[in-house]
Amino acid sequence: MNRCAEAAAVAATVPGAGEAGLRPPMVPRQASFFPPPVPNPFVQQTRIGAARRIQICILGIILLPLRVLLVGIILLLAWPFAAIATVCCPEKLTHPMTGWRRKIAQRALKFLGHAMFFSMGFVVSVKGRIASPLEAPIFVVAPHSTFFDGIACVVAGLPSLVSRNENAQTPLVGRLLRAVQPVLVSRVDPDSRKNTINEIRKRATSEGQWPQILVFPEGTCTNRSCLITFKPGAFIPGVPVQPVLLRYPNKLDTVTWTWQGYTFLQLCVLTFCQPFTKVEVEFMPVQVPSDEEKSDPVLFASRVRNLMAEALGIPVTDHTYEDCRLMISAGQLTLPMEAGLVEFTKISRKLKLDWDGIRKHLDEYASIASSSKGGRIGIEEFAEYLKLPVSDVLRQLFALFDRVGHLLAVPSQREAFSRQAPCIGPSCTRASPWGVMTSSSSRLTPPILPQNNDGSIDFREYVIGLAVLCNPANTEEIIQVAFKLFDVDEDGYITEEEFSTILQASLGVPDLDVSGLFKEIAHGDSISYEEFKSFALKHPEYAKIFTTYLDLQTCHVFSLPKEAQTAPSMASNRVSPEDRAESASDKKED
Repeated sequence: MNRCAEAAAVAATVPGAGEAGLRPPMVPRQASFFPPPVPNPFVQQTRIGAARRIQICILGIILLPLRVLLVGIILLLAWPFAAIATVCCPEKLTHPMTGWRRKIAQRALKFLGHAMFFSMGFVVSVKGRIASPLEAPIFVVAPHSTFFDGIACVVAGLPSLVSRNENAQTPLVGRLLRAVQPVLVSRVDPDSRKNTINEIRKRATSEGQWPQILVFPEGTCTNRSCLITFKPGAFIPGVPVQPVLLRYPNKLDTVTWTWQGYTFLQLCVLTFCQPFTKVEVEFMPVQVPSDEEKSDPVLFASRVRNLMAEALGIPVTDHTYEDCRLMISAGQLTLPMEAGLVEFTKISRKLKLDWDGIRKHLDEYASIASSSKGGRIGIEEFAEYLKLPVSDVLRQLFALFDRVGHLLAVPSQREAFSRQAPCIGPSCTRASPWGVMTSSSSRLTPPILPQNNDGSIDFREYVIGLAVLCNPANTEEIIQVAFKLFDVDEDGYITEEEFSTILQASLGVPDLDVSGLFKEIAHGDSISYEEFKSFALKHPEYAKIFTTYLDLQTCHVFSLPKEAQTAPSMASNRVSPEDRAESASDKKED
């Protein structure tokens, strides 16, 4: 067992290959699960100094009422043109507007749109050439950071927008929206997403019969510090798109409208009180999808996003609207809002998790982090949640949670951590809680993982750790094996004494008190298999703890000389008696 202890100590560090302190160069796949380069793209904290506040108050006395009046007059002037253009037209159009309807809506509303933004104080500069409907049926605009981004629609010639069905029913504004022939999305219709994609495809391939479509592919507002994941809707038709960049090069940011920051009314007041507000609209060259991108819209969207981010000089992240929902949920659970930002799309795709599953983990994490500060948890909070003392085994497991956020990029290491089934024999390679165990070398080989060494984990690391370390080790087979280990007298039940004995040996704590944990699992004086299984499935973080004793036994067998290595018989009991014969035959073959 001395070799196992030494190996466990070695595994608590992250050694490099060759000389100490060196690591192999990182490949792109290894970097794919590193924390995002932008902490939180959904907040904006504009600080206004005393001098600027005085200026806003003085100018606001004159500019604010004047601009509000002008905007109101322009909206009232625009409404008759929109009403005439949409008279006798259904809310959801089945055919494009033609003739005089389209000319009225296009010319009059475009002129009034420019007049309205000018009256708000916007000074617009346009770069690049606007593509025709035949060249690029779809505009993709980013970054999307404010309701003022509608200026891109006016500059582009009033193309169709993708909008909620409720917006079209709003008085005044709804009629103006309908005049640009929008693609309406219904949140209550389960087939809405499919219908919207079909409508975009139909219009994009109409060869100019329908107006061009303008889409904000990010799907939500950010603070323009990065480009978040582009939704594939605009790229599914497989037609050329024209990227459109938006910039607001102002000393004082009064336009950014994010999930945390100034409200709609506050931003309107601040913007109207400025002498002018600069905005740049740049039309980039049309992007034509390759044959591969036509069949893979996500690939097309990723390439366009990278081009736009490069032109803007900002990074890209895999945050999405679902991260906003998790961020709000974190705030409701008294966690810092940033705790919910996990780059949902990337994690859900790689770990096969859905939003409800990650939201459930957020509740669990909040119960652990309730006493910590800053939304991170340390080894003490982790141990208290598990109702176990801080021990070497728990420290090693916690350290893996701290590191495993970067593990998924290396498939061979991910598979090694996932293989948790018992394996005995001279040619066997299996995983333990500390790394990959190889019988030929009789030692633990820890994976080479980057780490931050801060002694705490955040919600992102917690979710990834559960999925990579715990869930793969929480199968029915492993639960059966763990139950058999605890059921020393093979009567089909685990007493508190049996439970305490095995955990004391596993964790190396002779005076371990597990009464609290035992009572949480047992409904009576002992634990049945169904109770054990139910608890294990609900709390996958215990999977590594419950199977540690088996790992120690296996390591002990590997540390013996070859001639002394004998296969320990798998105890049979009432849980799965048929396993006994099969296990015996397997050991004989080894």
